[in-house]
Amino acid sequence: MNAVIAAVGIMLVLSLCRVHVVVALIIGALAGGLLGGLGVEGTLQAFNQGLGGGATVALSYALLGAFAVAIAKSGLAHALADKALALVGQQQEGAGGALKWLLIGLLLAVAISSQNLLPIHIAFIPLLVPPLLYVLSKLQLDRRLIACVLTFGLITPYMFLPVGFGGIFLNEILLANVAKSGVDVTGISITQAMAIPALGMLCGLLVAVLFSYRGKRVYDLEKVAQAERVDVQYNPLSLLVAGLAIAAAFVVQLWLDSMIIGALVGFVIFSVSGVVRWKEADGLFTEGMKMMAMIGFIMIAAAGFAEVMKTTGEVKTLVDSAAALIGHNKAVGALLMLLVGLLVTMGIGSSFSTIPIIAAIFVPLGVQLGFSPLAIVCIVGTAGALGDAGSPASDSTLGPTSGLNADGQHNHIWDSVVPTFLHYNLPLLAFGWAAAMLL
Repeated sequence: MNAVIAAVGIMLVLSLCRVHVVVALIIGALAGGLLGGLGVEGTLQAFNQGLGGGATVALSYALLGAFAVAIAKSGLAHALADKALALVGQQQEGAGGALKWLLIGLLLAVAISSQNLLPIHIAFIPLLVPPLLYVLSKLQLDRRLIACVLTFGLITPYMFLPVGFGGIFLNEILLANVAKSGVDVTGISITQAMAIPALGMLCGLLVAVLFSYRGKRVYDLEKVAQAERVDVQYNPLSLLVAGLAIAAAFVVQLWLDSMIIGALVGFVIFSVSGVVRWKEADGLFTEGMKMMAMIGFIMIAAAGFAEVMKTTGEVKTLVDSAAALIGHNKAVGALLMLLVGLLVTMGIGSSFSTIPIIAAIFVPLGVQLGFSPLAIVCIVGTAGALGDAGSPASDSTLGPTSGLNADGQHNHIWDSVVPTFLHYNLPLLAFGWAAAMLL
């Protein structure tokens, strides 16, 4: 059996059996390395070498966690939650539909903005979602729906709109790697290439909102209250400082292209202003880092897992095997390329890291099968984006879980990973295949 298939399969099965994702990643990497002929020593060496690749992301999330706690201390998120609670109190029994849709629309808009207009990625989730949990629970909103809404907003903008993270994914990674692999991409409209796959994501969101999770789900309000309805004092000055800190963090991040420095600047503004007292700063910083520690460790472990898969050389073997099955059948070729992309991204947990791995082999194969340059860009881009939703190691599922599980009532695998896999990977696979055949 191919080492990549075995490693990803073992990791996914263990995760579904509620084994912690970090443990599942390590065991999957060991199994893949041994099957790939690296031996125990070679597997551990590759895994350790890959750990450094996730360190920057982990540190970024740790500092963003500290920044999020400082924002929570200012009362900004709780002011929003208190306003929403007041609206709940004003609603007559059974007439909370308007507020429900308002909250869903708000979270969707913020998630989309976090990729393009205000590129802070998942940093908004731990500061905005936990204070809203009480309101969401009072309305009996299914958190699986919120996970699907957030994941849609975290993925679809970067795979369709060439702004912010989308500019990095579409221009600097996707088009650059397709061109590097021998296809002229001059004049290609990247939004045209990815429009149909993005439409698949939209269909998945509509199914989740209108059908799958439209019913009510009961949560323990006492657990929510113990976790999040703490007494946070806020005033116009603290809210103003919070706004300035967020703006400063945003500007610095764009200027220096560093989430680490941006979050650090925001935290310093809170400390200097007095919203976060100097003697409390150390405790708040530690609390914030703890909050995002799980995501950081999973991202580090995922980087080690990815390095083992690359070192085995079995990714190329997997793609070559798919190419052998394809022959000259374009329909089968497009489907198998998308399935390989899904498998690789599910294991690595990052569509940004998948593109360079698969483009070098998929592009010549697409040319050989007679696909147009636009269709090749679509296939490679969709194959890379596939698996970002529904991967236990993806920050697009880890982020929503970090906010929705603040009170321990939202399981990462069954409430974030499985719902997003079903609602996004399946339609993305179908729409990506259709786009490849039409373009």
